[in-house]
Amino acid sequence: MQDPAKLNDQTTYQRCFACGHQNESGLKLTFHRDGDRIVADYQPAERFQGFPGVLHGGVLATMLDETMSRTGALRGEWLMTGKLDIRYRRPAPVDQPLRVWGEIARERDGAIDAVGAVELGDGTVLAEARGMFLRLPEPLATATVAQYPEFINYWRT
Repeated sequence: MQDPAKLNDQTTYQRCFACGHQNESGLKLTFHRDGDRIVADYQPAERFQGFPGVLHGGVLATMLDETMSRTGALRGEWLMTGKLDIRYRRPAPVDQPLRVWGEIARERDGAIDAVGAVELGDGTVLAEARGMFLRLPEPLATATVAQYPEFINYWRT
């Protein structure tokens, strides 16, 4: 089983807009496993409203993108988005906690097809997505490790 701490960035970087806990402007999502799913709970901030009282769709997209790409942790790889299709089903209220989840639908060499959703506490689906997530290109992985050497050991237990 994957070490739960490895689902969240514990390096000196931590500036990702979606999950970086050192990014004061970000969402600060914290991930955990729930069976075969990667899950994060989030209380929307009013500053991320689109329409009054409604979370901006771009924030929902960010939540889905980050959570679904995080399924790469299940096979020890950093992934980046190749394709993301989202269906918005209902407005997401800013005054209620949300849960986002992602899971692997299909694995291929160098890619993962994932599905996910953002839901209210009662399971009402607000947005759902499908996406293809690709292994980080070698030049980007190499440059990242050069700047943040602790990333080279990220997936090692």
